[in-house]
Amino acid sequence: MSFEYADGLRYLFLDFNAYFAAVEQHDDPALLGRPVIVAPSASEHTSAIAVSYEARQYGIKRGTRIREAREMCPGIVVRTARHDRYVRLHKVLMALIERHLPVSKVYSIDEAAFRLSPPEFTAPAAVDLARRIRAAITEEVGPALRASFGLAQTRLLAKLAAELQKPDGLTVLEPGLVLERLADLPLEKIPGIGRGMSLRLARNGVSDFQALWNLQPKQARRIWNSVQGERFWYSLHGYEVEEAETQRCMFGHSRVLYREHESPEAARIVARALLMKAASRLRHAGFFARRLSLSMRVRPEGRLGGDAVFAPSQDSFLFLGEMDRIWKHLVSRHDVTRLGGVSVYLHGLSQQGDDAVCQGDLFAPAQDNQVELRRAKLWQLIDEINSDPDGRLARLGRPEEAAASDGNTSSRHVTLATQQGLHLDYLGAKIAFSRVPDEAEFRF
Repeated sequence: MSFEYADGLRYLFLDFNAYFAAVEQHDDPALLGRPVIVAPSASEHTSAIAVSYEARQYGIKRGTRIREAREMCPGIVVRTARHDRYVRLHKVLMALIERHLPVSKVYSIDEAAFRLSPPEFTAPAAVDLARRIRAAITEEVGPALRASFGLAQTRLLAKLAAELQKPDGLTVLEPGLVLERLADLPLEKIPGIGRGMSLRLARNGVSDFQALWNLQPKQARRIWNSVQGERFWYSLHGYEVEEAETQRCMFGHSRVLYREHESPEAARIVARALLMKAASRLRHAGFFARRLSLSMRVRPEGRLGGDAVFAPSQDSFLFLGEMDRIWKHLVSRHDVTRLGGVSVYLHGLSQQGDDAVCQGDLFAPAQDNQVELRRAKLWQLIDEINSDPDGRLARLGRPEEAAASDGNTSSRHVTLATQQGLHLDYLGAKIAFSRVPDEAEFRF
């Protein structure tokens, strides 16, 4: 394993400040300069998932309950998350920046690293470029989308630089000055060092940045218990390191339940809707699942869960049947009367090309495998209709229904009868910290 030392600035890291809240301010200019928070759903019982800098002045932060936020700041504006809108604007911003620099890696909806070219390896040139990008964002998109910029030798160091000054920061970590500039940085602020790793480092005598910096590569590898520790050390010390791609491990959704959905039967209908959404995303990505996990939060307190294992499948009917079986067992055995939340996940993933998938279930009757194939085709057709509602009915030979819908896509959405009229505010794909959803995920 060999790494090349970067003798100049190689990366620009961009971190959009309070991105969800900033998009809401961008879309509604009347909100500029006002305290805004974004909630996952239209409920006073949820917590803020994004907080504008104006709202932070009142002590509100991510995780603050909506009711508490209103007490802390009576004039605060609360918006329900619109993840599909955040993704669309993310793509506009990335396309704009890529006119100046090639993207190296998109880390999340509001963070990305860009590779500098040799003429920009020096601080004056890199800073001038960052300022031009900032001006382009303001002029071509809007002033609400503020960002902090970091310039450094590696993506890790550039990210740390961007964290040093928010909002609207522009920080340069020049080679040779990293230790001096980051000496007071808490270890928990460094990507890859969570609570568990902090405890492991402390057990090895590493409790501050100076001690972390003084480690040797092999020591870091031993503490991390993997080669990732050594790679981390080299990246921290200014060496070019290729970052490993993360692998998809599951598809799933969770939901905090409104009061009208707290009964076991109403909560089951919500869980089925979440599972169908996860199954659509599974098929869209070309995966098969071997396992289903269900978790329910019981009121006033407690948690129950169960799993099912089956042959690799994309069949929503199979998934729903397994979930219903687990649900019935848990509710009857534990005498559940009220639920506060539900989560469903499909995992044990296989790609379409895997032999186990292509062969089907070797121990199942041939007739069962044929049923599985027919069901797979049915769900693929349903996914196509739901992902492209405009004009699909006309292509199926029913133009009068397409015309009668007057652009109301919900009237052309195919779902189970049990889900009709289910009001959940938002049942789209959500933005995780490490993943930007494909736009198609919001359309089925």
